[in-house]
Amino acid sequence: MTHNKAVKNCYITIFMVLLIKGYAQNKQVTFPPLSSPVTVKGTKAKGKIKIDGILNEKDWENIKPISNFFRIEPKQGGKYLYTTEVKILFDEKNLYIGAFCKDPLGKKGVRVQDLRRDFNYGENDVFGVQIDAQNTKQFSVSFQTTPYGNQKDLQVFNGKNKDIDWNALWNVKTTRTDNGYHVEFAIPFKSLRYNIPKNKEAIEWGITFFRLARRDYELTVFPKIPQAFGPHRMSYAAKLTGLKVPKPSTNLQVTPYVLYNYDQQKTNYIVDSNNSKTKLGGDIKWAITPNSIIDFTFNTDFAQADVDRAVNNLERFNVFFPERRQFFLENSGIWAGSDNYQIKPFFSRKIGLRGDFNAQPAPIDIGARFTNKNEQRTIAGLYVHQSDTQASAAANFTVFRYLQNYGKENNIGIMLTHRLDEANNTLKLNKSTNTSITIDGLFRPKEEFTISYMLSGTKNNAVKNWGYAGNTTVSYTTNNMYLGWKSNFVSNHYNPAMGFVYQNNVIQHNPGGYFILRPKKMPWIRRWDPGLFVKYYHDFKNPEKFQQASIYLFPIYIFFKDNSFIEYAITPTWQNIDFDFTPLGIPISREYYYYTRQFVRFNSDRSKKLSLSGKYEWGKFYNGNRNTLTFGTRYSPIPNVSISGDYEYNALNNLGTNNEDLKTNLYTTGIRLALNPKLQLSGFYQYNDFTKTGRINTRFSWEYLPQSFIYLVFNNTESDAFNPIKTQQQFISKITLIKQF
Repeated sequence: MTHNKAVKNCYITIFMVLLIKGYAQNKQVTFPPLSSPVTVKGTKAKGKIKIDGILNEKDWENIKPISNFFRIEPKQGGKYLYTTEVKILFDEKNLYIGAFCKDPLGKKGVRVQDLRRDFNYGENDVFGVQIDAQNTKQFSVSFQTTPYGNQKDLQVFNGKNKDIDWNALWNVKTTRTDNGYHVEFAIPFKSLRYNIPKNKEAIEWGITFFRLARRDYELTVFPKIPQAFGPHRMSYAAKLTGLKVPKPSTNLQVTPYVLYNYDQQKTNYIVDSNNSKTKLGGDIKWAITPNSIIDFTFNTDFAQADVDRAVNNLERFNVFFPERRQFFLENSGIWAGSDNYQIKPFFSRKIGLRGDFNAQPAPIDIGARFTNKNEQRTIAGLYVHQSDTQASAAANFTVFRYLQNYGKENNIGIMLTHRLDEANNTLKLNKSTNTSITIDGLFRPKEEFTISYMLSGTKNNAVKNWGYAGNTTVSYTTNNMYLGWKSNFVSNHYNPAMGFVYQNNVIQHNPGGYFILRPKKMPWIRRWDPGLFVKYYHDFKNPEKFQQASIYLFPIYIFFKDNSFIEYAITPTWQNIDFDFTPLGIPISREYYYYTRQFVRFNSDRSKKLSLSGKYEWGKFYNGNRNTLTFGTRYSPIPNVSISGDYEYNALNNLGTNNEDLKTNLYTTGIRLALNPKLQLSGFYQYNDFTKTGRINTRFSWEYLPQSFIYLVFNNTESDAFNPIKTQQQFISKITLIKQF
């Protein structure tokens, strides 16, 4: 037996003993939903409610609060440290949620890292409400805030797939006191989608609340929900009654914008060209009925979207860069494959770009999206026209989606996409088409047991054969363990021109799982999740032909009481390189490889003013060696100021056909300054010494009215990988105004 095999077998033996012993001592119950949900009542306000975070109106004072929350972190059930009281009001226009989050340290106990919208959940004190206004038990919208009044809104599908980029019109104010903090939400009924039954008095919505007291990482929820699922599992929701919602009326939301853009290109710091333009455009959202919405966009611009960060890819698969543009992010969770980062039949990032998703932008003339959703089904469609450029033809993008709910938490759907690239005589391009059809669904026979599946086919007019891809995921989740099996396949000819695939001609199997242990005799450990996952890849065309395999074994995967974290893992890996493969330009010989890598990673308490994170990875890499170090730090002396720095170092030795050595360094620094949650300045600088490219991005944003912004953006990219030095600079100013009728 070789040394590596002996080490591996030793780790596995120790790991399994610890798992069995720990699981036997730490079993906790995952309970089903109540047959009759808990009922809470909304009270109609008699006077005017001023949203100031004080809750001093008589209407608030006359309501009995909801306070019987249930603890799910750090332990399920039992007595908790932080009491939360919630009250519900409404009038003709808004649903009001008022809460008092008690804390014996008051202002001194607050943990908030910055004042940005859509903040990171696990780093701050948070109070949130989830609403299922259509009683689907599969969908909710969540409104969350911190003690400083940051806003976060998101859509959640089936309790697991979260669309954090969804934005709605709503208002929140908070006040911090010596005894805790007050929260006051005003959520317009026009910002919610609900059904109105014939009996107007019988309106019932699903609703849950949660509070994360970050100092002790105590998460409490209302009503009672198992630790394994959390506050977004709406099958456990309470029933909100007593509401009198307004009749459907004209609900038109108009968001025009005006933009000024200045671009400049330089060679060796001498200006080659520059141009400027002014652009008008905007979006229109029309709620035809409470369930049906049409979105229009014209002369669409995404100047305020976050830019991508540089990545040095050392793997054999395509890198996935997420969508960052607001029009495409909204309601993105309805499309098939939305929660899959390996196979996406529809990936909106292919729209508005010349060629593939790494190409330069192409202008979007017009776009429209239709969504109709109720408790039985969802119907959606999208059309976008992209104009031609000097390097690409005009293109038409069309998507249709139908999703049918059945049973308690099950659904099945179909999706069609069609891309038509128009003929372009100047570029000598013929008309081309690409079509995909996808069937997908989710089946949940028990709360702990979920099966999801997808089968997709594509047809290109230039290729006779259809291409196919699909995936299946089976998972079992309880308070004490996760077990799962994921499999996917992609044929040679599968080519979603409106989608993304990580690789063609591949079948992947990914079984594995982990235990969730909460040691009673070690209170400084919140949870310990040791486990293992196996990944096995082989050809689709020749299934007996092996591609790659690895075992991800993590005996140490520990969250401490303050949510700091440490992991140690070992990854035996087998590779069959039978294609041209040149990671970072180093050619790898075509042959079989076996190597073992290990890594340690950690992060300190991310809610503190100073936090650190890092990862060190070492071991063999193909025929050579690779050491990788990443390190990050963030300093937030007050929530108004946040400074961060990240570093990645790769050292490749004796690698590839020519036994080459290579060292790469990737530096990133960032800063965020905020006068308040509405007025912020952020920026980052990144330098990649492998490509010898430096990038600066700064963005000023002022939300001068709800969801109405002034943006000032500056981008600078400079590359000296090849002489002469090339520099691109861009300045953008943009004003948007949202008006709801």
